[in-house]
Amino acid sequence: MKSSIFMALSALALPTAALANDGWTLVWSDEFEGDRIDTAKWGFDNDCWGGGNEEHQCYTKSPRNAGVENGRLVITARHERVTGPALPMHMRRTSATPEAEATRDFSSARLTTRGKAAWRYGRIEVRASLPQGQGTWPAIWMLPEKDRYGSWAASGEIDILEAVNLGVPCAKCPGGRENTILGTLHFGGKWPNNKHKGEEVPFPEVLDGGFHTYAIEWYPDRIVWQVDGRTYAERKASEWSTTGSTNPGAPFDQPFHLILNLAIGGKLAETRGVGGVRLDGYPKRMEVDWVRVWQKPEVGGTASGK
Repeated sequence: MKSSIFMALSALALPTAALANDGWTLVWSDEFEGDRIDTAKWGFDNDCWGGGNEEHQCYTKSPRNAGVENGRLVITARHERVTGPALPMHMRRTSATPEAEATRDFSSARLTTRGKAAWRYGRIEVRASLPQGQGTWPAIWMLPEKDRYGSWAASGEIDILEAVNLGVPCAKCPGGRENTILGTLHFGGKWPNNKHKGEEVPFPEVLDGGFHTYAIEWYPDRIVWQVDGRTYAERKASEWSTTGSTNPGAPFDQPFHLILNLAIGGKLAETRGVGGVRLDGYPKRMEVDWVRVWQKPEVGGTASGK
């Protein structure tokens, strides 16, 4: 039922003028109009940890894995042996072996606005083109700027867009190929007492090779997921919680920063589709046309960074 409702909704993305007329104010954006990534807006994670999901990539700072081409951010995953830090920076700070290294069979990039820009409430939208193939796992998501309520997932995680194994044969998918997109919240207690709620819907247009706009509208009492202006999911504050606070809306009442990445393999990708990671078609590219963050004064949101 959810899929049929979703597919029947308007296919028109919300233009800038319409958002402005509806009371939204643009508070942060990156149109990728220069010849390089703006390091005042984006930082790079540099590790071979595997994201806590047994992924197969090392995230690097190399321009081979992330750069600006023709007005677009391009994140490129390559099939190549790479050695780098075994742990992410936040884990290195407390590790007995912070200099430990690991070697992986793929390289990729993970960009973040952590420490540079973060927002509480608003409309966050990213226009992107996603790669296809067994084992690919592009993501547009958010983490708290500070773990106010405790470590993951007590302080929350907002997944604006995830997709795995796009284009892979899928008997139950419209058109016979994997074409679903996911929007999810993670919350509850610290791992392993974490919880999640989300929606997964077919979106056949994702396989057309073009750009689509993935967005959330985040309010104190609800979060709404959209693609190309169509609403496909909504979660209410009554559906989430954290062991770190009894405040209504917690943990999603704090500033969150944005993350763009392309993972290879991992539990979610490798346990679906035809299984594992297939090596055909590399390098894989995730392209981002623009990122825009809007807010409404009456919602009471906050923003940092320009």
